[in-house]
Order: sequence, then structure tokens, then C-alpha cells
Amino acid sequence: MYLDNVHKKKKIDKEGLTGFCMSFIPVLGFCIFGLIPMILAIGMAFMDIKGFSFEGATWNGIENFKDVLSDDLFWQSIVNTLYMSVSTFINIFLSLIIAYLLTKNIKAKKVFRTIYFVPYVCSVVAITLMWQWIFNNRFGVVNNLFKAWGWEPINWFNDPDWFIPVLIFMGVWSGTGYGIILYGAALTNVNSTLYEAAKVDGANSFKTFLHITIPAISPTTFYLLIMGIIGALQEFARPQIISSSGGPDNVGVTVVFYLYRRAFQYMEMGPASASAWLLAIVIIIITIINFGVSKLWVSYD
Repeated sequence: MYLDNVHKKKKIDKEGLTGFCMSFIPVLGFCIFGLIPMILAIGMAFMDIKGFSFEGATWNGIENFKDVLSDDLFWQSIVNTLYMSVSTFINIFLSLIIAYLLTKNIKAKKVFRTIYFVPYVCSVVAITLMWQWIFNNRFGVVNNLFKAWGWEPINWFNDPDWFIPVLIFMGVWSGTGYGIILYGAALTNVNSTLYEAAKVDGANSFKTFLHITIPAISPTTFYLLIMGIIGALQEFARPQIISSSGGPDNVGVTVVFYLYRRAFQYMEMGPASASAWLLAIVIIIITIINFGVSKLWVSYD
């Protein structure tokens, strides 16, 4: 009995040590690349600091926040970011429709799922450069088609009216596949007895989809909505790759692009840190509101 307890204790200690070793590396990575920079950013947001050194830095209270909030470009970047986030809602809508159609008896369903999902796993930089060539105003495929049809070519990335719509199109093209996969899994897990009961009650396909399918997959919709909005508010790579100057009339300047420019172009780490925390506050507020409103429409039954 005593030997059994000793062996059991050794086994538990060994399992605990293995678990600690496996979890230590990601925790250490978070502390180095996440927690420590976050703490430093809090301090820099309240300091007058030039460059990447704390040498000569002075405490200036909330002046950095006043500077950012009084900057018209910061407010424009918020509007630009919210405009680009429209792609999130289009992604959700298209993902649901396509995933629902792929649950029907059609040939090569796996092939279609793969085709839709491939853009999501591709490099953002590679995809952006590809679309930049496609929409090129001189030799792009789109404008060449316009010329062939007798239409006037459009200077997509130099026209403030078209810059963000093109980015939205790119976001929808590359992001829809992820939603299709999640919705596909959610749709296959809907209780089939609910459909049978609706059929007995005489409900048509549209009413069944509206009153059974959509509520049943609402947790997946809520997840896609939360993650999509957070990702949209952090948009940076695509507009920066297309136009490092921020696009025509700064329509491509998002909030993250704004803080990037203040940090790495103007070397103003204080205002950059302040804008980063303002963005974090906005994300927290929007997430809290979404969780509160979700009680009205998300069903976990």
C-alpha cells in the first residue's frame, strides 16, 4: 500500500513537471512579447519620450492623450477603420449562405470548401500584392477588362472614393473561407429533430432557416462577429502595403496605421502609446456591448 502511494505520487509529480515545462514556454513568450511591452506602453503613454530610449524622458501627465484626441487625422482614422470593418458583416453573411448551400447534396463539396479556405491561410502581404497588380490602373486585369468592354478605367488606389471599397472587397475575398468552415461545422450539429418537427408543422424552407437554423448557429455567429470586429479595428497591413503614405486624402490611415506612423516615422512614442491604449479601450467597450446585446439574440440551447 505504501509503495503504491509512493509510485502514484512520483507519477503525479512527473505529470505536473511535464505540464509545467510545456506551458512555461508560451507563458514566457507572452511575458516577454506581451506583458512587458504592455506595461512599458502604459508608462510611455504618460511621458514625453523621443525615439526608442527612455533617456531624457519626462512625465507629462495626460498631454499625449490630449494631443491624440485633438488630432483630426486620429478621428479620420477611426472613421476609416469603421468603414473598412463593413467587410466583417459581409463576410458573416456570405459565409452563412455559402456554408448552408454546401450542406446540400452537391458534388465536390470538399473541393469547394478547400477553394474558399485557401485565401484565408495565404500570406496577407502576398494576397495584397496580388490584388494590387489586379487593380493596377495601367496594366491591371480589371481595367483591361473595362477597356475591352468600352468602359473608362478607374484609378482604384488613387481615388478616395474607391480605395476603401477595394480593401473591403479584398477582405471579403480572403476572409469568407474561415466563416464557411465554422458555419459548416455548426450547421451539421443542428438537432435534426427540430427540422422534422418544423416539417410536420408545415413550415417552409425559409421559415425553417429563419427560426431554427439561425438561432441554432447563433453562438458561431457571435464568435465570428466578436473576432471579426476586433480584427477589423486592428487593420494595418493591407492599407500600409498598398500606400505607405496613407492613400489619397489619408483614406487608408487606420488607427493602427496612425499609431505606427507616429511611433516609427515621427518617433513620437508617447502619442503612439496613448493612441494604442485608446484603441484598446474602444475594443474593450465594443466587446462588452456585444456581450451585453448577445443575451438578446444568442441561444446556447
